[in-house]
Amino acid sequence: MPDLDGKINGRAAATSKSWHQETADLPSFYSPQSRPIRDISRLTNAQHEDQEDFSLSSSGPSSHARDVEAPTATLDSIASSPAPLPPPSLLSPAFTPPATPGTATPSSEQPRSVPVDSSIPSGGCGTKKPRLLETLPEVQCIVRARIPTTGGTEMFLHLYTNNVDQKEHLAIVFGPHIRSTTLDTPREGETEMDRMVRGAYTGRLYPGRTRSGMMGPATLTDSNTESDMPEQNDPPLVRIHSECYTGETAWSARCDCGEQLDEAARLMSLPSAKTGGIIIYLRQEGRGIGLGEKLKAYNLQDLGSDTVEANLLLRHPADARSYGLATAMLLDLGQQEVKLLTNNPEKIRAVEGPNREVRVTERVAMVPLSWKGRGGFRSREVEGYLKTKIEKMGHMLDIGSLPS
Repeated sequence: MPDLDGKINGRAAATSKSWHQETADLPSFYSPQSRPIRDISRLTNAQHEDQEDFSLSSSGPSSHARDVEAPTATLDSIASSPAPLPPPSLLSPAFTPPATPGTATPSSEQPRSVPVDSSIPSGGCGTKKPRLLETLPEVQCIVRARIPTTGGTEMFLHLYTNNVDQKEHLAIVFGPHIRSTTLDTPREGETEMDRMVRGAYTGRLYPGRTRSGMMGPATLTDSNTESDMPEQNDPPLVRIHSECYTGETAWSARCDCGEQLDEAARLMSLPSAKTGGIIIYLRQEGRGIGLGEKLKAYNLQDLGSDTVEANLLLRHPADARSYGLATAMLLDLGQQEVKLLTNNPEKIRAVEGPNREVRVTERVAMVPLSWKGRGGFRSREVEGYLKTKIEKMGHMLDIGSLPS
């Protein structure tokens, strides 16, 4: 039945063409495939061939992506095949940042650190003098909660308020022995249940528990408290991380902020990290200029500026961040000496505070994973971003640790 065959083939060709037009320019997470479509070969002239072939070539944005060519299919098989599956849910793990804490390949490798001393010119902290606050802000941890991570480890999320802005800054703490002074301080009129609800307790919470273990004697079940743990002499690994919605949530390949946050969490979750770790998460998006201005800077980058020039063209400093809140939060968490996970030499002195209230004794480099051959991702934008940070902002990358 040539007429029917012609109608089927024509309808299939039209459907395929329409589908290509609708999906070719969409982001990867709208595609029915788990990886974005990069190339769709044009259909051949149906007047000269009984069957038309087309192939799909895909490659994903993540570090493990490789070009994969799909099997050739005929239009007859397309016409008779079931409709394509709907796009995967945006909540699917396939679309979370490529190295969500705990999902990376397990490793017991300890990060290599180098001694630093900001009190001397040759102390490995750069030559620039960062902007320091005259006095440290006042901070208060108002709630703490246990967060089990996808990799099986646990951390405690601390939410802070302060007297300099209206934002809620965070401390992500790995290790139950690191505690907040302002959280644990008793508050007038509160009950034991009040304390447990805001996270001021020792040990673990469980159904039916009635005492925090801090205002009165704990039960036998609560006896394994943080105070029973041996005191650690080595300073913990600390990352001062500024909020980056585009890099941590919107899968942006313009920066490596999401990868840095994931890698910091991975290093602090290692079994060998016995002293724990702290990620101070400061709500200063876009190096302190805010998300709206940051997106304008992205457009200026597409017009030819680098990340520093874009900020300056918008009449902002190249880096408008400050770190007094981080210093105050570290002190509240009982940390006066830390190992800092950073490539930014200015951050070392800035985090120490106006009177070196916190001392950074060692620096751990944050080398992009792709440079080490351990996954990560590459893009034209992120390579330019890293180049600008090194050449114009003085960031130090531990090139000696890269594979030869």
